[in-house]
Amino acid sequence: MLIGAINLFYVIKNKSGNLKFPITLLIGLVFAMLGDILLEIEFIVGAGLFAVGHVFYFSSYCFLQRFKISNIIASACILIPSILIITLVPIFDFGGVLMQMVCIVYAVVISGMLGKAISNFIKEKNTLNLLILIGSALFFFSDFMLLFNVFADVSRVFGVLCLATYYPANIVLGFSLLHYKK
Repeated sequence: MLIGAINLFYVIKNKSGNLKFPITLLIGLVFAMLGDILLEIEFIVGAGLFAVGHVFYFSSYCFLQRFKISNIIASACILIPSILIITLVPIFDFGGVLMQMVCIVYAVVISGMLGKAISNFIKEKNTLNLLILIGSALFFFSDFMLLFNVFADVSRVFGVLCLATYYPANIVLGFSLLHYKK
């Protein structure tokens, strides 16, 4: 979040024009930070804050390129396997339908964010869209590892992979602001 704030300051100081993308992305980073803090205290609240952060990421990506039907297609290609894994893989123990539904709703939100990042990069291959794609993909992978770490009785490797990709995801998204051209 701090990297994003510093880079937003740089964007404001050195470039003029539309600041919707960098400000909205920074708000997403703030919600990710809050989600990170609260996830250990109250999982559903932390997941909700992360989901709000992903909505802000998605919105910031829409400021770069308008929303199109291709965004839904890209998101669905990620969402459908995610929901199938959440609902059909027997190693998960969500402790009830409520937590499983929270994970499904979260999968919808993060799949939408990653799908938009993919669509933006396909439409316009530049450094900004590449960094956003990398950051979004790392975030998705991190959360996928978190799903296994929290709700399945698996190796600690999943927890390590979760953290090893979560922080780089946020750093890459924060640094992406340096490549924003209004």
